[in-house]
Amino acid sequence: MQLVRAGPTPEELADEFEPSAQTIRNWDKQADLDAGRRTDGLTTEERDELRRLRREVKQLRIEREILKKPRPGLLGRRGRCPRGIRVREGESG
Repeated sequence: MQLVRAGPTPEELADEFEPSAQTIRNWDKQADLDAGRRTDGLTTEERDELRRLRREVKQLRIEREILKKPRPGLLGRRGRCPRGIRVREGESG
């Protein structure tokens, strides 16, 4: 955000370049966070990691719920193969 530091206010820049003054302020703050000049928020890298981890946790919760549900056809048949399938010791497949 060299333009902001060069002198013009976010409002002046907004008139010239279209984004709102608040958007320009947000960009400037994020650039300061990423550069380590501020510590009152998350860097872009931290935001990306947080977003990725939240997505992963959501997926894991969905998968856990699926695994908790009883599967039809397996009730009362623990340890046995479905009908028509024979398993012989020593064979792979």
